[in-house]
Amino acid sequence: MKTLIVHAHPEPKSLNSSLTDLAVSTLTAAGHEVQVSDLYAMNWKATVDAADYGPSASAPLRVARDSGRAFDTGTLTADVRAEQEKLLWADTIIFQFPLWWYGMPAILKGWVDRVFTYHFAYGVGEHSATKYGERYGEGTLAGRRALLSVTIGGKESHYDARGINGPIDDLLFPIQHGILYYPGIESLPPFVLYGTDRLTDEDYPDIAKAWQQRLHTLETTEPIPFRKQNFGDYEIPSLQLKEGLEPLGRSGFGLHVRG
Repeated sequence: MKTLIVHAHPEPKSLNSSLTDLAVSTLTAAGHEVQVSDLYAMNWKATVDAADYGPSASAPLRVARDSGRAFDTGTLTADVRAEQEKLLWADTIIFQFPLWWYGMPAILKGWVDRVFTYHFAYGVGEHSATKYGERYGEGTLAGRRALLSVTIGGKESHYDARGINGPIDDLLFPIQHGILYYPGIESLPPFVLYGTDRLTDEDYPDIAKAWQQRLHTLETTEPIPFRKQNFGDYEIPSLQLKEGLEPLGRSGFGLHVRG
């Protein structure tokens, strides 16, 4: 298995960094190949601008069109091309990050904004009266799996179905479904650690054991069964879920998960 770890925490001595290091050692010891994109250590540029798309960038800038042209012509900046190559190389991607303000750190969102370009992560496939592109289960990155490894300062009860912060599955839906599944990457159930602001050194062995257990099952864990766009569940071109497919008692984001 080839695994790319995208790590997004500024402190090398943080829990997130420890989990990344443990993932590298665990997977390598099991005979897998591993690459790491440590975004803070790389001083990753988090903002999209015309410089990403070479001297032919339009004025005014049109991000989708310019990113697609630059991808097609090989004129994306070297840092973006390198990350796209890592994604194409990988079978599995682990995203290691803290949940900040209900989402991923800005540097990681910036990685997505710059790396998931038009014609690479979106804007691919047939667009017609019967098919609305290859996305949500299809696309350039189909066949790959991803795992979100997320640390959260708050208590687990704050993130359950009745918790004040909202269910963790809903908070991670925009990442797992909207970012990853859109270009075809299937998401495994996330590895979430709660109450991390109050953890002590004595807690780490149990955390490490649980993390290693998840790492050893990356190839056998069933992904979240999101519905594919072009396989009969949605009306085309409205992309509304067909009547009668609603799981009993489920609404909102849960409609887009089978079963």
